Amino acid sequence: MSDQPIRLDLDETALSADHCTKCNVCNTVCPVLPVTDLFPGPKYCGPQSQRFRPGDPVERWVDYCSGCGACSRACPSGVQVAELNTRARAHAYQSSGLSLRLRVRNELLSRSELLGRLGSVASPVANLGLRLRPGRVLADRVLGVHRDAPLPPFAQGSFRRRFRRLPQPERPRRRVAYFHSCTTEYYEHWVGEAAVRVLGRAGVGVDLPPQRCCGLPFISNGDFAGARRLAEDNLRTLLPVARSGTPIVATSTSCSLTLKHEYRSVLGLRGPEWDELAASVYDLFELLRGMVWEGELEPPAGRLASRVLYHGPCQLRSHGIGLPALELLSGLEGIELAESGVECCGVAGTYGFKSEKYDIARRVGEPLRARAVEHAADLVACDSETCRWQARALTGLPAHHPVELLDWAWAG
Repeated sequence: MSDQPIRLDLDETALSADHCTKCNVCNTVCPVLPVTDLFPGPKYCGPQSQRFRPGDPVERWVDYCSGCGACSRACPSGVQVAELNTRARAHAYQSSGLSLRLRVRNELLSRSELLGRLGSVASPVANLGLRLRPGRVLADRVLGVHRDAPLPPFAQGSFRRRFRRLPQPERPRRRVAYFHSCTTEYYEHWVGEAAVRVLGRAGVGVDLPPQRCCGLPFISNGDFAGARRLAEDNLRTLLPVARSGTPIVATSTSCSLTLKHEYRSVLGLRGPEWDELAASVYDLFELLRGMVWEGELEPPAGRLASRVLYHGPCQLRSHGIGLPALELLSGLEGIELAESGVECCGVAGTYGFKSEKYDIARRVGEPLRARAVEHAADLVACDSETCRWQARALTGLPAHHPVELLDWAWAG
């Protein structure tokens, strides 16, 4: 993690704390506050403590904020509570320091791109290491990565290599640029393949521009300098795409939210070029739903005879676009679809991987497990990768991206 100080400049995110009326709405929606005494709540951690932070904040309980964003979405005064907490956590990591063990742990969890690249080269060996219990126990004791954390297996090779062999429409009605994320690149190739097939059936051609990790794991683990470097790399390669009028489409709601929101509101990267990039980024189902609304695409049809529990992840809710995947899946024949109604699954990116937070994440996610039982679900559908891994661990059910379900239904 970089030793450069975190700057808490008085931009609109910091100044939003002045609008707090102490109404406690943020505390009532927080999924972490009710399950642990280690977190005093978003109001106290965020706007109430913000007035002390231009000095030398040392509070450590802010690290137990999961960053789900429920507080920011609920605030009637527009206070960016979760964003304030994320900044404060990064500052606390640097001002009060971390043990060597936790610094190494956070460094490793931040580098999903590097881990994916290494693991996918030797996936049989890497996956064996992930499955062996003694290795997981050792990682728990030495690094603080919980022995039962829902870590995903590596795929063999990369999605970019597979992409070249995927069929594309000969005369597409439009083109999009796909931001595939580290997960599709190194862990879940099939999500990207399903996205390309679904877009192809909609008459959309897909380009794959150069890109880096969105930087969210760095943000979550307090390395803002590393996150800014990745953001600037992505701006260099994606801004020309945006300026060409080509939509940038993502299947990872956390990655797209980072491009649209976190770069500006958390990292403080301001300027018209960042606004241009944000305005060009779409969730995949947001784009497909827009095509249906505009008459460019018939509502998806097909049959999927399954009882599906759809969980809209917290990152998607922060987009402010509703639940477009739920809307499109509901038209499939034979599907018995229910929404989870659960605010957060608890994993919050790498939060639930950490030994000191694993049990908290499980308690936060318990309502999702109970809802799956209530619906007698065959599978869980979710737009966020880490939430899918958590849902699989909580419920014991298969967990899939909604685009996979749409791909299966369209393919018969």
